[in-house]
Amino acid sequence: MGAWGTGISSNDTYADVYGGFLELFNSGTEVAEITSELTKQFAETVAHPHENHDFWFAVAKAQWECKQLDAVVLDRVTRIIESGENIRVWQDLHASEADVRKRRAVLEKFLSLLRSERGNPRKRKKKIIREPVFEKGECLTFRLSNGNYGGAVVLEAIKGAEHNYNLIAITRINQAEKPTAEDFLRAEVLVVDFGNWSDDLGLMWYLPVRHKKVKDLIESIGAIPVDLDYPLQGSKLGHMADFDSWVIERANRQFESETVRQSRPKKILLKKFTRRSRWKFWS
Repeated sequence: MGAWGTGISSNDTYADVYGGFLELFNSGTEVAEITSELTKQFAETVAHPHENHDFWFAVAKAQWECKQLDAVVLDRVTRIIESGENIRVWQDLHASEADVRKRRAVLEKFLSLLRSERGNPRKRKKKIIREPVFEKGECLTFRLSNGNYGGAVVLEAIKGAEHNYNLIAITRINQAEKPTAEDFLRAEVLVVDFGNWSDDLGLMWYLPVRHKKVKDLIESIGAIPVDLDYPLQGSKLGHMADFDSWVIERANRQFESETVRQSRPKKILLKKFTRRSRWKFWS
């Protein structure tokens, strides 16, 4: 499910589908064709009885913004919400009672929005080519809500392409002193298992659409070697545009949940994603 909050847009599936919809829309593709293309692209998600909820929420929102909300899509979203299916998914994943109440209110507000009349339709925007803001191997630190320093490493910087991304790996750095490059060499990758997450690796492609609002929260403290290459094409990792909500807030919530539960997920060292194996095996 990959949700980091109770909001309609606060999960990976919604972000991927909605972002893909707008990308195709801004390139000149018609809404009906976009919907058909995304349905094929996310065929496994669409076929899943629960994971398809966020897919249809994203499609419905994008269609509504374009003033072309399909009646079939609206009917599907209405059934998902009014039947309580989405709430049951959250309950089955052991969401807290407070989060379930918030989610229910969010769903009701969302359905009300879809049933309302959109003012002006969304206009197509000229595609903007954005360079990645970080270099490969760069070590980033930021303040956590507990006052400690957290950290993330840039595993890749895609440049000179139509889409220029950084691949970000959140680490388990959570310390009072500002981390050094040595701390990152010994660090673990954050494994997320709070709320609706289930041992998800904290890796995602970052497109700096809204980077200006968070750049003052992030400090670069050096770099470490990253020997592996990560191509964007064919990658199964998700995409994000909000460093604060995806990286910083996700680390905050994971550490907070571990404090409450008095447990933590499995240990995965960062070097697994930065260094080639030194060993070669022969048969």
